[in-house]
Parts: sequence; C-alpha cells; structure tokens
Amino acid sequence: MDYLRIIRDIEMGKVAPIYLLHGEEPYFIDLITDKIEESVLDEASRAFGQTIVYGRDVTLDQVLSQARSFPMMGDKQVVIVKEAQELKEFKRKKEEDEEDSKDEDKSAAKTTMNQLESYAANPLNTTVLVFALKNKKLDKRLKAVKAIEKNGVHFESEKVKDYKLSEWIKTYAQSKGFGMDQKVSDILAEYLGNDLSKVVNEISKLAIILPKGTKISSEHIEDNIGISKDYNVWELQRALGEKDVLKANRIIHYFENNPKNNPIQMVVPTLYGYFSKLAVFISLTDKSQAASVLGVNPYAINDYKAASTRYDARKVERIIGYLRQADRQSKGIEGRSLEAGDIYRELIYKTLH
Repeated sequence: MDYLRIIRDIEMGKVAPIYLLHGEEPYFIDLITDKIEESVLDEASRAFGQTIVYGRDVTLDQVLSQARSFPMMGDKQVVIVKEAQELKEFKRKKEEDEEDSKDEDKSAAKTTMNQLESYAANPLNTTVLVFALKNKKLDKRLKAVKAIEKNGVHFESEKVKDYKLSEWIKTYAQSKGFGMDQKVSDILAEYLGNDLSKVVNEISKLAIILPKGTKISSEHIEDNIGISKDYNVWELQRALGEKDVLKANRIIHYFENNPKNNPIQMVVPTLYGYFSKLAVFISLTDKSQAASVLGVNPYAINDYKAASTRYDARKVERIIGYLRQADRQSKGIEGRSLEAGDIYRELIYKTLH
C-alpha cells in the first residue's frame, strides 16, 4: 500500500487495528507513525490512551499484553512500538536458524511470535497497535506478517531509487508550494543522497525563508544550504563528459579549497558511478533501452550519448581504473600519502588526456 494512501486513510478516520511498518527507508515509517501519534486520539485522551515504547525496552509479550487491555478512557487506545527492530523476537530471521541460542529461548520466542499471529488474526478494535521497524524487514513469509496484512496494514518502506530521487525531490518541493527546476533537484540529489529525512530537512529550512510560490533556484541552495551552483560534482561530471578541461580544473580547484562541502570520498564514487554507466551505454546495441538499463531518467541519456562520442570503451575502462586508484589514495591505502588536491589533479589529467 502506498504511504500517501495510508496517511489519507488515517486523516479520514479509517484507522486499522494493527500496523506493521518496516523497511529500508525510515522517512516514510516516521511519517506514518507520526500521523497515527498525532491524529487517532485527541490531545486530552493521549495522556491516558496512548502508549509509546521502544523495542529495546520491552518484550513482544509485554506489548501484546498492553494491546489486549481495554482503554482507560474513551473508546480507543494507541500502542506504538518505535525502533521495533530491537525487539528480540524480531531480531532473528528464523527461530530455527539461531543455532547459538538456547533451546528454551528459541521456544519462548517462537511461542511469542505465535501469540502475535494469534492477536493479528483477531485484533481488538479498541486498540491501534503499531510496530515501526527502521532499516529492517521482517520475513513476509511469517504467519504473523501474513495475519497483519490480512487484518491491518502492512507497509514495506523502500528506498527511493537513485534515478528517481531528483524527481522525488522536485515533487516534494511542489507539494510544499515551491517550484524547482531539474538542475536544482539534480544538485540536491547528488549532494544530499537518498536520505529523505535530510532532503526534507533542507527543503524545510528553505520554506522558512522563502515565501510560498517561490521557484527554488541554484542561488537559493547556494546561499542557504551551501551547495555551489557552479562548483559541484554534478557540474564536474558534466565537464568531464564534455571534455571541458578549463571548467573541470576550475571545479577541482574549488573542491580543494572547500573540502568540507566537497569531500573527495563522496566525489570519486559519484564519478565512478557516472563512468560505469557510460561504459554500459557504450556497450549497448539497442540504445533505445538505455534509460531503463542504466537506471537513469530519460532526459539524462543525451549526456551519455554525447560523452560516448568523446570516449571509447577502452578509455572509459582505464578511467574506471584511475577512479579506483583515486579512491584508494583518498583513503590512505595506496602506499603514498597524497593531499586531495593532488589526487584530483592527477585524476582529471589522466581522464581528459
């Protein structure tokens, strides 16, 4: 189920008796959990009717005992287990695989999971029980998970794919009342990565400063987030693709003087990803499928197409080798100690010549 649909249902009062929120992207899990925490009970009822615990502090048996109790006031209670991946019963993939566990421990854990299955098969309609697991997936084959899916809400939170991240950022900004062009969302995607909480936090900062309806520009993110519109890894990537020697050297000079904003440990892997995709593009017989094969937005294919006229397969293979060497040098494991600026200059020279 889509996270937006789950949130809309909660806002409309269509609240399920049990929720399992798990997966690799914490942002969506927090969004749903916060909506339940803020919306199901009114403020006066939360003091007695809402229980929030953390997985490391409780057992699954204690959680189920609370869920089976009736509300002290009103007609509904909310029980939220945050960081539920820390519940010892959820830590094991399968009880049978825990060879180093005592037999009685395995038996107790299995019994408790059976109790969860039993509860999920017939959850109390006076309780809203929420399990929020971050960076962890429960095995969907477990009977308890299947019971939750049948009688409640089972949401698996997946990371936004790298090639979809820029579009997600732009759409999110629009949902908050701001415009954003493709170049700006590309820069934010490159520098903030797919940590959505970080992305949302930076856009929230801009929302405090800028009036609604503003089109977020490169100047806005440079002034308020600290990402240069002209000197960033995305522009370096473009300069290398175009074999623009002057521009590439200007950018690495800026990187050398602003190492905190442009750590070489981030720049080199980004360039490695770019040239790896270029190698795949060059090898493709049917270029019409390039976007899906490379996992990039279709608009970016023109850049790869243009770069493929300037680099052949052998040169790209050598560049990938240079990038591996630069990565080792940046981590101090190449044998000789080099400053970031020296690594950049050697890398750019070998790439462009």
